[in-house]
Amino acid sequence: MDPDYSLQDVVRCHLCEIPVPPLHCVICNTHLCKDCEGKHLSDKSKQHKVVPFNLRLTTSIPGCQKHSTKKCKLFCDQCNIPICAVCHSSKEHQTHNVVNIFIVLESKSQAAQKDLQDLENFIYPKYQEIASYLSVQKANLKENSKKLIIEINKNGDDLHKEINTIIKKLKSDLDEDGSKQLSILTKQETKITRTIFAIKQSIAGLKKLLDSNDVVSIVSEYKSRNAEFRKLPPKRLVSLPRFVPQKINKDQLNQQFGSLSASSIETVKDFYPKETPGAETSPSDRLSRKLSAAPHIITEIITEYGAYKLNNVSCLSDENIWICGNDNIMRLYNIQGELLNSIQTKSKNKPYDIAVTENGCLFYTDYHDRTVNIVKNARIQTVIKLQGWIPLNVCIAFSGDALVVMISDDNKQTKVVRYSGSLVIGSIQFNDKEQPLYSSGVSVLNREMIFLNNNKFISENRNQDICVSDCLACAVVVVNQAGKLRFTYTEVPSSTKESFLPIGITTDSQSRILTACYNNHRIHILDQDGQFLRYIDNCNLRSPYGLCVDTRDNLFVAECHTGKVKKIQYYM
Repeated sequence: MDPDYSLQDVVRCHLCEIPVPPLHCVICNTHLCKDCEGKHLSDKSKQHKVVPFNLRLTTSIPGCQKHSTKKCKLFCDQCNIPICAVCHSSKEHQTHNVVNIFIVLESKSQAAQKDLQDLENFIYPKYQEIASYLSVQKANLKENSKKLIIEINKNGDDLHKEINTIIKKLKSDLDEDGSKQLSILTKQETKITRTIFAIKQSIAGLKKLLDSNDVVSIVSEYKSRNAEFRKLPPKRLVSLPRFVPQKINKDQLNQQFGSLSASSIETVKDFYPKETPGAETSPSDRLSRKLSAAPHIITEIITEYGAYKLNNVSCLSDENIWICGNDNIMRLYNIQGELLNSIQTKSKNKPYDIAVTENGCLFYTDYHDRTVNIVKNARIQTVIKLQGWIPLNVCIAFSGDALVVMISDDNKQTKVVRYSGSLVIGSIQFNDKEQPLYSSGVSVLNREMIFLNNNKFISENRNQDICVSDCLACAVVVVNQAGKLRFTYTEVPSSTKESFLPIGITTDSQSRILTACYNNHRIHILDQDGQFLRYIDNCNLRSPYGLCVDTRDNLFVAECHTGKVKKIQYYM
């Protein structure tokens, strides 16, 4: 047997897979049969050098260091070195696994080629993406710092204005009070001065009268004024105003002025998907999961919510789910239907939407309080406080960022904002023509008189597309990570006479998009490019609302009409 083929599976032509090809292109490292040689040489984009298969790379085969006249046509796996036939027959390698060096060369070349493709097509672009993301984060950090400095300066100016106003008023009050007191004292001083002048005149007159010894004048004309002068005026006791400064309470002043929320850098594991495009996902059977022709219910969870009171569901794990509805309690159930935990919202308002982070923390939006909150270790922290906008639905991206749908106070604008913690790192609102991507306002489903107050559920797909179920627009709107519109899905044409009212939305491991049609009582399944695949309409769904999938791609459906959560298997 030809030694080139003796220690391997049959080598085949790389073009047509005919076994034992007689030729090899050294430049392209390609095995060729006679029929494929011409086709290969017709590619003029590069030079070619076709040689007999057994002479491929002969000139590059290393010489044996122990036997100088021999070529190392073999490779010892245990020693990880090329060896010659003499070495192979020696005791040193006699019990080792030895293979044809061309087999190793072929295997390593193919592995190197795969590594090259992986580096060029996935790893390098991902690192570029990370570098770009870090640049954006740095720019956002600098921009946010500038914004905060402006706000701090403005707040300082406002505080200075208030202090100056207080100082001005105190000075004005002091001047006004001083003027009143001074006027009173001046009037009394004028009166006293006149009296003193009169007394001086009386003294001078009496002295003149007594010196004259004029009997007639003394007896007839003299009248005493001493009784008048003895009536002394009241003494004015002026209580001088004093300024009593308050001791400056620095803690209270800091609290009154405002404070900075602490910044943080969180290390998020598996920030980017580990698998390369087309590579196997975990578990391996999810690589090519096909849709089932007959989706079926695995289990039903009966919750505490009655008719038209259950809204949202989010998977904590394959065994446990968070749900919420028309009260202020968020509840954790296991798939056996047992209530494990209940958490009341911080404001005691009902939560608008819920989402679970990778590390198991619960996010929820508070419509009336304008906040996005996180539950960690049974404690609720407000992460985002909005002004001029109201939070609606929320999801957690694979990066750990929060994607929040929000409407303006006047209900005329809708946008999706990406947050890293409390820091805004992106916003999606308009298409390339500066037209709104998402609808705004309030609509009423007349048939059932259910108010659909701008519900826009949101989910990030595995390809990092952002999918929004825009119920008021009767459409699913999908944009890429940069916010560029990819497609809008508005129901399969002529499939139903009733309106398409998508509510809940989620995505699975195959990048399929699943959305709940509330009024038609079914689930639409789309591929990642918006092509309709099939319905789930055989599970007796009643007003499906919130959706989520677990790690095994089992679908959880929160039924608004019944208050049940149905776990459905829709794949084969």
